[in-house]
Amino acid sequence: MLPPSRMSREEFVATFGPVFERSTWVAEDAFDGASGRDEDGTLEGLHKVLCAAMRAANDGKKLALIRAHPDLAGRLAVAGELTEASASEQASAGLGECTLEEFAKLDRLNTAYTERFGFPFIMAVKGSDRAAILAALEGRLENDPATEFGTALKEIERIAYFRLEDIFGDRGE
Repeated sequence: MLPPSRMSREEFVATFGPVFERSTWVAEDAFDGASGRDEDGTLEGLHKVLCAAMRAANDGKKLALIRAHPDLAGRLAVAGELTEASASEQASAGLGECTLEEFAKLDRLNTAYTERFGFPFIMAVKGSDRAAILAALEGRLENDPATEFGTALKEIERIAYFRLEDIFGDRGE
């Protein structure tokens, strides 16, 4: 893989577009608006550029990005329709091994969360387990909508970082 600063727009978007769930516009905006695109050639620099592009978007685009994420252990997971990255992340947290009780609780909490906030619960689940995810979901239901909107974007940034780590790891860097 070429360094990001030497990629064409097409290569950059193809490589980094999937970092933000079903929202290639983030990579497109980062490429179009960033000089050098990866600042200092590091994962951290690229993450900063991508997140800046996401943060510069209007609230409508940000909401669409949040809504592009699947429910944790939700219907897309059950149907096998998650993106490869989401499926891997959810599996790493053991969400595919939920007991019937855990699945029912997740389903109930996901529904309550979406009804309250108008978008799915988002959590960077890498390194978490089912108990931590359930506790976070229950706790965040108490937040006000503005706080939760901001929290969802912070979690998306964490997810993006983990996905970039996977990409950079594949480069051998």
